[in-house]
Amino acid sequence: MKKYQLGEFEEVVILTIAVLNNDAYSVAIKDEIESRMARNVSMGALHTALKRMEEKGYLRSYAGEGTEERAGRPKRYFEITALGKRAAQYARDTREELWRAIPKSVWQVSMGG
Repeated sequence: MKKYQLGEFEEVVILTIAVLNNDAYSVAIKDEIESRMARNVSMGALHTALKRMEEKGYLRSYAGEGTEERAGRPKRYFEITALGKRAAQYARDTREELWRAIPKSVWQVSMGG
């Protein structure tokens, strides 16, 4: 089902939003991905992915309260929609199905080194 396909980075972003729960705004998402995956994330790539997933209906965003440290500007928070939850579950199920389908002999062969 094409409507449930997530790219690898989209999957990482949606899972990170789930981890952060009610504190998922762009800087927190970026920091969480970088700390958990030892992977650099540009704000441009993150914002592009967030916008794309919101357009697909996987996420919704809302403005939080403005803060003094942000000169009164609110943070934009993200949450996963029902469609986004189905897409993430589909990605998980697909990966697990593929892992289960790999013959055990594949992992018994020396990987060299």
